Formats: sequence, C-alpha cells, structure tokens
Amino acid sequence: MLLFDSNPAIGRKLLVTGNGRCNLTNSLVAPERYSCADRSFLSLALEKFGRESLLSLLRAMGVLTFATHDGWYYPVSNSAVTVQKAFEAALQNVGVQLHLKTTISDIHLLTPGFLLETEAPPRTFGVDRLIVAAGGSAYPALGSRGECFPILERLGHTVVPPRPALAPIRADVRPYHALQGVRLDVRLALYEGEDKLGETAGNLLFTEFGFSGPAAMDLSHLVQAGPGKTPQRLVINLIPTHLDWLRQFIAARRDDPLPLSIALGSVLPPKMPPVFIAQAGLPDSVCLNQVSDHQLEVLLRRLTAVTVEVRGTRGFQFSQLSAGGVPVSEVDPNTMESRRVRGLYLVGEVLDVVGPCGGFNLQFAFTSGAVAGMAVGDP
Repeated sequence: MLLFDSNPAIGRKLLVTGNGRCNLTNSLVAPERYSCADRSFLSLALEKFGRESLLSLLRAMGVLTFATHDGWYYPVSNSAVTVQKAFEAALQNVGVQLHLKTTISDIHLLTPGFLLETEAPPRTFGVDRLIVAAGGSAYPALGSRGECFPILERLGHTVVPPRPALAPIRADVRPYHALQGVRLDVRLALYEGEDKLGETAGNLLFTEFGFSGPAAMDLSHLVQAGPGKTPQRLVINLIPTHLDWLRQFIAARRDDPLPLSIALGSVLPPKMPPVFIAQAGLPDSVCLNQVSDHQLEVLLRRLTAVTVEVRGTRGFQFSQLSAGGVPVSEVDPNTMESRRVRGLYLVGEVLDVVGPCGGFNLQFAFTSGAVAGMAVGDP
C-alpha cells in the first residue's frame, strides 16, 4: 500500500485545525448540517462511519477525546500533534509505504488500474485502486491548491469550480469602523435581493475588512461577489437571545434618568452602544426618560437587523475549506468509488461538501476516507 503526500510529513493540514487543538468532530454532526447536492449521500456515509466510529478508532490508536459544552470534540491533550503522531504510527504499523515530498502530476487509466506520474523526481507507479484525498484549494501554503481537479476532469468527472468556504466575509463596514475587534454571539442571515440564501447563529468578529468568526465563516461558501452578480447583504441580529430581556429592563426603568448607553450595555459589548446611539441621531449622554417610545423602538429594531453590503470573501489563503469539487452524485456513498471510473475513490475536500465550523468538515474527511479505505481493503 502506497501513500503519496507533497508535504514533508503527513497531516500538515490536520495540524492547523482547531487553532492547533484539532477539532475532530461535533456532537451535532448530521446530514442536514451540510451543504451538498444530495444529503442522502451523507446519511449513508455517516451510517457506515459516523462520530462514534471515529471516536472509537481514535481511542484504539491512543487518542483520547473530550467534548466542550457546545459539542466540539478535541483530543484530551488539546494538541493536533497528538492526532498526527497517532496516524503516523498507525501507518507504520500496517506497513504503508510513505512517499513524502512527492506530487502526483498526472493519472492515466490502465486496463485495469492506474498509472501515476510524479514530479521532482519524475517517476511512475502502477496501482490497482486509487484513493484521491488531495484536498481542495484552501490553505495553498500546505500543499492544497486544487491541482487534482483538472486531472479528475480529464478522467471524466464534473468539477464545480472551487471557491473559498469557512472564510472571513468582506463587507462595507465603514459605519462600524469603531467596532473592529468586537466579538459577540449573533444571528446572521445572507440575502441576495429578497431571497435568503442562508442563516446561522454563532460568534461574529468585526474586522477592518468585514467579519470573521464562525457565524460569518459558516455562510461564506454562499457568497458570490463580482461583476454582474446580484448584490448580497448580511443582516445581523446583535441581540438574538436578549431582546425580550432588554425590553423588560427598559420598561422597568423607563422613567429613570438612566443613561441609554448603560441600558444597552447590559446586553452589548461596551463599544457598541455609543455607535448605535449616534446612528439614531441621539446625544451620547441621553437618558431613558429623554427618549421617545418611537425612538427606542427604532433603535431596538436596528439592533436586530444591522444590514451591510457584502463585497466577497477573503481568498483561499484565509479559508479553512474550499467549496466546489466533484459532485457527490458522481460517487457511491457506500464505498466512495467513482461512478465514472472503476477503481477510483474520491474523499474529503475533493468532493463538493461543506459543513459549518466545529469539526463537521474533519468528520466528513474521516468518514469518507474510512468508507473508501474499507472498500479498497475488502478483498
């Protein structure tokens, strides 16, 4: 069994997941959490190798795991190196021949099997069956640049053009310049005209170019910006779980000389109240008993529907994943074998599957890889 990797060591991309902690999977992994052409594909694949199968395999390899309160799984060591070393040892134990710093430059069909061409140095290898786990176009510095897609097209597959996913979103945030660095939990929706393309809830970070954090990144694969594109916008609810509480608090203090900034600051980060009070045309020091009911209502509604124009996403070098690739309709979910090329198996980011932040995409990588591995290893 041969394994080719263009990097000097296996698992380099694994090492950067979860900010180096390796966010392995999530307690909420389910087909409906993913974006792809056919969620039944994910249902079948996850039935064969889901979260519990992964955790069991990791335990057997010597990787103990734990889940955070929101269901994100990490190694107990809180280090991706632990996982990388465990896989490295597992490969050695079963006698896999590693060819590191080796790039596959082309794949030719044989009858049966495949002929692999490598570069630097140029060599050829004949194999009976082939698993392509070459990634997409995200993290190009780690060797994932989408070079496999033209090869897969020549072999007969459709390839949806790659685009950044789990990437920060660029937007017109000039009115919110003072909020750079502010982070809070929001509900976020992406619109194109009157059509809602997607919605999510999670942590959002205001930046100089737009937005980062899981909430923005989970919607980034839906962003289509450029000449001729219909303008898109983000609508942000800054107080998705606190609106009723804030209304009750204001009603109880309605006639008091309590600064409006203090009332809003009970549910918002300190930098936010002055920005939105100013946008409402009110003095910084205005008190609750000096504001009309209409002014208050307009302000509260604004906090639940902050609207900004989308200008695109940051590039592949800033994205954790790429959308696009081979549609799942061209792969058998029970084996990950290509429906167009016998003996060819496609897994992970090569396929057009996108999940949210939190271990969902690494789970799919493990799931598809394990399903393909079991199929290839079945005599």
